[in-house]
Amino acid sequence: MADDRDLLRGNIPTLILAVVSEGPLHGLAIAREINQRSNKALELKQGTLYPALHALERDGWICGEWEILEGERPRKIYTLTPDGTAELERRMRAWDQFTAAMERVTRSKRHEQTA
Repeated sequence: MADDRDLLRGNIPTLILAVVSEGPLHGLAIAREINQRSNKALELKQGTLYPALHALERDGWICGEWEILEGERPRKIYTLTPDGTAELERRMRAWDQFTAAMERVTRSKRHEQTA
């Protein structure tokens, strides 16, 4: 559904910041975690994930460092920066305000009477 993709696209940075706030992860692990936590409702493909990670890194909200383990491909591990923590908190406050406003409008008594 197009509307679902639009909702996801606008919230990808928040999802990534939230997952990385709990500990360092590489890109595919971040995508996997979002998918699992959402009961497979939110799936980030590589073409969506990596541009978002690069933008968050460019903005200074996450920091990526290459990890090289013997016998494995190098992978970039992302951690949340102090600015990223502040940004996540700001986004969560905005999300709480938005969802509360949506609830007030969509769950109004008038709406319930017509349903």
